[in-house]
Amino acid sequence: MTEDAERKMQFLYALRSRGVTDKRVLQAMETIDRGPFIRGIFSDRAYEDMPLPIACGQTISQPSIVGLMTQALKISPRDKVLEVGTGSGYQAAVLSRLARRVYTVDRYSRLVREARALFDEIGLTNITAITADGSFGLPDQAPFDRIIVTAAAEDPPGTLLGQLKTGGIMVVPVGQSDAVQHLIVARKTEDGVEYDELRQVRFVPLLEGLGKDT
Repeated sequence: MTEDAERKMQFLYALRSRGVTDKRVLQAMETIDRGPFIRGIFSDRAYEDMPLPIACGQTISQPSIVGLMTQALKISPRDKVLEVGTGSGYQAAVLSRLARRVYTVDRYSRLVREARALFDEIGLTNITAITADGSFGLPDQAPFDRIIVTAAAEDPPGTLLGQLKTGGIMVVPVGQSDAVQHLIVARKTEDGVEYDELRQVRFVPLLEGLGKDT
């Protein structure tokens, strides 16, 4: 077995051992190589199950959290998905293997530019990456079948819930401090919104406005 194949096997084993069991999600994460999404001194740690720093003071989530959040969305091949917080572009790339269309927004134009270049390089043609204040969602493209937020809000964001179709699912970290955040699954029904808690997590905060590139 080549070193690359062995590394990929260990990567998938780590995902499964941490609760990522959906076959379509595992297949998507096997197809999308995390390596190109991590640059610089941390690139040799791309296949470890840990969050890593990226540009603009942001992070790329650990793969098992990407897998668990994606799994909780229960994406079907016809779904239109909104991601708030493009970051490295890795989460959007995984979503693109499962959904019909992915819209991803980030407050940092540098991150959006770099993610777009990677999507082009890999040949992912069903992702639209936009520099925008993600706390407002994307009203022009709403409603969405699924919404994923990769930054922590103090409460489940009402604006984003308003852009979710009835029957849709939103996954969002919620918490008022860096120390304690909970990953919430919100399901929009005819009668309102039902919430389930997945697990404790740690994400950067969801901030309003556009960021200054660093």
